[in-house]
Amino acid sequence: MVFGKSTMESLLFHEISDEKLWSIRKKAQSSNPVVRLIYGIKHKRILCRYNSYFPLSVRIDGMPSFPHGPNGVFISAQAKIGKNCVIFHQVTIGSNTLLDSKGQGAPVIGNDVFIGAGAKIIGNVTIGNNVRIGANCVVVKNVPDNTTVVSASPRYIAKNSTVNNQFLEIHFWEEKVNKYVSKKETESEDINADM
Repeated sequence: MVFGKSTMESLLFHEISDEKLWSIRKKAQSSNPVVRLIYGIKHKRILCRYNSYFPLSVRIDGMPSFPHGPNGVFISAQAKIGKNCVIFHQVTIGSNTLLDSKGQGAPVIGNDVFIGAGAKIIGNVTIGNNVRIGANCVVVKNVPDNTTVVSASPRYIAKNSTVNNQFLEIHFWEEKVNKYVSKKETESEDINADM
């Protein structure tokens, strides 16, 4: 048996294709209670493996595409998603359940929407058709059809000297913090003794 690269990667890294996930989801919504139970458990196990959450109650009109797998994707149970949506990893499509909020409710996502990695769509917002939402955008207002949403430009802070970007283990920080606290306590005792 000959495997292609993507097939071999899937076997080695336990990736799941969009088609397989969609098939399991559809079977978990079966009218047959035994099939529904078996595939409902499979669906939950897959989502747990990918640290994701999108229950069977989410209305999804057509199979979405998860280019990097469903890793870290959260979709509220009340959300609605149109056809041919592309959803990258770490995306949240979440409800706002605060009683005193003007944005209370769940998102409605149109057809052919591209949602970049890490994007957050929160509350009672409508995302139109053919919309692109850039990586790490936070969307809390309606977005009309044929619109691209991007985050504000990052702020750059120049330094006059070299910065130390070395990763330090936790125990190192504990030592530093303990020394700092001891020094501050000693300084405090010295100030109190002078009064």
